[in-house]
Amino acid sequence: MLDLARLWLPLLALSLVWRFLSHDAHKDLALLSRTPSGEPANVLLLTAHPDDECMFFAPTVLALHDTEELGWRPNLYSLCLSVGNADGLGDVRRHELARSLDVLGIEDGRRWVIDSPDLEDNITARWEPEVISDALRPYVLQHNIDTILTFDDHGISAHPNHISLPKGVAHLLTALPHTSAKPRPRLFTLISVPLYEKYLGPISPVSTKIALSLAHLWHGRNSHFDMVDTSISKATTRVPVAVSGVAGYARALWAMMQHRSQLVWFRWLYVSFSRYLWVNEWSEIEVPQSDAAQ
Repeated sequence: MLDLARLWLPLLALSLVWRFLSHDAHKDLALLSRTPSGEPANVLLLTAHPDDECMFFAPTVLALHDTEELGWRPNLYSLCLSVGNADGLGDVRRHELARSLDVLGIEDGRRWVIDSPDLEDNITARWEPEVISDALRPYVLQHNIDTILTFDDHGISAHPNHISLPKGVAHLLTALPHTSAKPRPRLFTLISVPLYEKYLGPISPVSTKIALSLAHLWHGRNSHFDMVDTSISKATTRVPVAVSGVAGYARALWAMMQHRSQLVWFRWLYVSFSRYLWVNEWSEIEVPQSDAAQ
């Protein structure tokens, strides 16, 4: 009996961990995927390089696809501002990106990659906001983009090209007119966490799901494991969260496997331990409007 008791506690602990790892969870994703009028949004994922989409944003892309059964699946688009030609592999990486986006479910016709001398993959240089704005503008206008998702001012990995993106989006949004009939796109940036939180691997989804559950209990709200709050009021005070389960992590990993030219030893370490293959948290950025655009 004593031996059985000793086995029971570890088995219970393992079953609880598996319970938290096996299922997806999300919170306030309606902020990303619905317009203020409640319609499915046209959502643009803006990245700097091929492989950004799976190394950093996969939990959100997969979660937004999985909202279809709730009746408000958004239209997802992807724009990558370079072919990642730092090592002369631009043509190879362009095709790797297409295969990765196939895995993540962003189909051909809703994904684009730009190859411009002003937007070269460069670990030491930031891109000019005006250049990013000019490159982004036609895609935003032609496809009536409602929501733009991209890096924050820390760029997750502090890559200067990543850091440039929110500044370029803000430059564009400042110049766009804003009316009640057609609001400007909303800008959400992926929150960079401190280094000590960044490489906790599967601990990240477990701790995040526990935190979400405790928050729901504290506030007396229904858990997002079962139901999603689809209201979009008080957007700036809420943090949309997407957490992948084991299946979602495996799909993000398979997407990364399409970038075979990038699978050097340190990226294997990254995909093994990175929080961002499991968890995404978002912050909405309020962009002031210029006098000329009013």
